[in-house]
Amino acid sequence: MARRFALLRALALAPLLAACASQQPFPLAEATIGGMHAAMRAGALSCRAVVQGYLDRIAVHDPALHAVISLNPDALAEADALDRAGMRAPLHCVTVLVKDNIDARGMPTTAGALAFAGNRPPDDAFLVARLRAAGAIVIGKANMDEFAFTYKGSSSIAGQAVNAYDAGITPGGSSSGTGSGVSASFAMVGLGTDTGGSVRVPSALQGLIGLRPSLRLLSQHGIVPLAPTEDTGGPMCRTVQDCALMMNALVGYDAAPGSGQGRTPGHGSPQVASAEEYAALTHAPADYTAFLDAGALRGARIGVVRQLFPAPDTPDKALFVATLDAALQRMREAGAFVEDVVVPDLDIILADFETVKPYEFRGGLERYLVRWPSDADHHLRSYRELAASGGFEPRNAGPIAEYERLGADPLQHPAYVRNVGERFPFVRERLTRAFGDKRFDVLVYPTRAGLNTTLDGKASNNPRTSRLSSFSGYPALSMPVAMVVPPGRSAPQPVGIELLAREFDEPVLIGIAYAWQQTAQPRRAPRMTPGLPPIERQ
Repeated sequence: MARRFALLRALALAPLLAACASQQPFPLAEATIGGMHAAMRAGALSCRAVVQGYLDRIAVHDPALHAVISLNPDALAEADALDRAGMRAPLHCVTVLVKDNIDARGMPTTAGALAFAGNRPPDDAFLVARLRAAGAIVIGKANMDEFAFTYKGSSSIAGQAVNAYDAGITPGGSSSGTGSGVSASFAMVGLGTDTGGSVRVPSALQGLIGLRPSLRLLSQHGIVPLAPTEDTGGPMCRTVQDCALMMNALVGYDAAPGSGQGRTPGHGSPQVASAEEYAALTHAPADYTAFLDAGALRGARIGVVRQLFPAPDTPDKALFVATLDAALQRMREAGAFVEDVVVPDLDIILADFETVKPYEFRGGLERYLVRWPSDADHHLRSYRELAASGGFEPRNAGPIAEYERLGADPLQHPAYVRNVGERFPFVRERLTRAFGDKRFDVLVYPTRAGLNTTLDGKASNNPRTSRLSSFSGYPALSMPVAMVVPPGRSAPQPVGIELLAREFDEPVLIGIAYAWQQTAQPRRAPRMTPGLPPIERQ
């Protein structure tokens, strides 16, 4: 751990003094893509200065946050190449902090585990390749909950990630380091993965926009799988605009066998056969920024799933519910129709169905590990080798042994067959009835079940609220609504609310979230990671 932090400092602290003499300052804390590009067009900023500035922030602040596992050794060289080429791409010089279960060439993909410390996949994941093609630079790989198993946000390779707002509370997971790092402005945007809330949870707890897209919209190729039937990548950003720009790059057809882009959600669906079939299925727009409408709340129909709100029977829960209700009232004042709605059979959805990760993790991981030869990096090639290695946190020994016991063929387990066969149509039919009751555009509910008061996150990490999206394949977006100080804490923390839309209705989510952002301006920068001296062009 000490060596990792020493490397971060060595890479960044020396050039920091040069930035102090800036004549045309550009502050990176809370910077946006639009603001950076405007400064570049004015000739006030180079890509090298931007990348070096983020490296400086990581070197100074990450020893306290444990958000970053590794840095891209070629980041400055890539910045120099972009400076020579000029601004030609929509994500020109946009620095991305990538969760370390997503492949990025030239860097290890560890999934947070010491057992995978040497894993060096030779190619980019599809999503990373798309971002690079759009001009983005992967600045580093982010800490995560090991193997993406839980919401705790710790790993054997980098320790416990820390919430950027309060070191004594959970950062959320499993995309913990991406959440902490983007909130602390270690990069302009982040890329996480979400199986049962792993983009939305850390986004809610760290004041970010976190989008879990519809299943099959984004390719899974090059992502360490947890439950391929439920997995997806997703953007994590400080502004809705930046997430919309990311979506423009991330969305697209992938012919690779591991893309997960089936004709229907669930196990065994034939993969879509062409870009034309993908386009007909998803109706993905050419430009998600076209839906950034500051007036989108006017006339929006919002159904409140009160069943997922906690009972306000303690001071912290009462504050939590009051904060959400105040936000809903402000949406009404902005012109939205906001009314409670009942999701039929919600208790059955939450109690009788389950995630399929215990059944899919072993087989999915082995398919991932044999994707590239081991003669160069000598990486583990089988689940049995992983289990025998001990290269993971002790808390994960039990799940790893259990998933091995369940075997490599999930179809041998009736519970798995029921979940992949019955769950999607059952949940979708109930959600269709809820949406159709008043022709709601979105359903809303708390991203998490309460305020964030402990490091283990048990009070706020009840998985019930995230299951509507994960169990249906419908898209969901978590957005901040306010900052509050919980009873017994001294630092303000974000409160998040989740919007659920119909399948492939990401434009609706983006429009409503942008209108809310422009109306309420709810995000506040963390106090723990203040700005460094503004950077100059260099």
